[in-house]
Amino acid sequence: MKAFSGVRTPCIGVCSTGIGDSVCRGCKRFDYEVIRWNGFDQSEKVAIDNRLSQLLTQVVSWRLEITDLDLMVSQLKTQQVKYHETRDPYCWLFELLRAGAAQIKDPNQFGFAKLAVFEHKTLIDIRRDIDDEFYALSVAHYERYMVANRKRANRISAQETSDE
Repeated sequence: MKAFSGVRTPCIGVCSTGIGDSVCRGCKRFDYEVIRWNGFDQSEKVAIDNRLSQLLTQVVSWRLEITDLDLMVSQLKTQQVKYHETRDPYCWLFELLRAGAAQIKDPNQFGFAKLAVFEHKTLIDIRRDIDDEFYALSVAHYERYMVANRKRANRISAQETSDE
């Protein structure tokens, strides 16, 4: 019997939507995505996961470069860091930082390097900056596409009601 190979929940166990955030500070999903996750079909989950992967990849690759993918994967396995194999390797790199930024002394031994402009920063600072920017991009995406569309729909609905 083949095991279910669906999209795993992006939840990392630090949900802020329960205290009123529209975007979770942990997994960066929108509030309604957190609430309705188990009711979404596979294509909806894939679309959400792809958005998160693209945003995170963008932010990580602005700061770090994967220099040896095989070595990085080997370190992920050696260090027993969980990562989503369907996501971009830059997302795997972020999982590596989340698990061990304080312990990594030489990024080259883990298959990655800091981009020159970030050489002066610690991996802990880089990890925090990545998380902050990933959150900011997720909020911007939410405001641009969810809030703006809701306002537009409300205006259209109000116009249709007043035209009657």
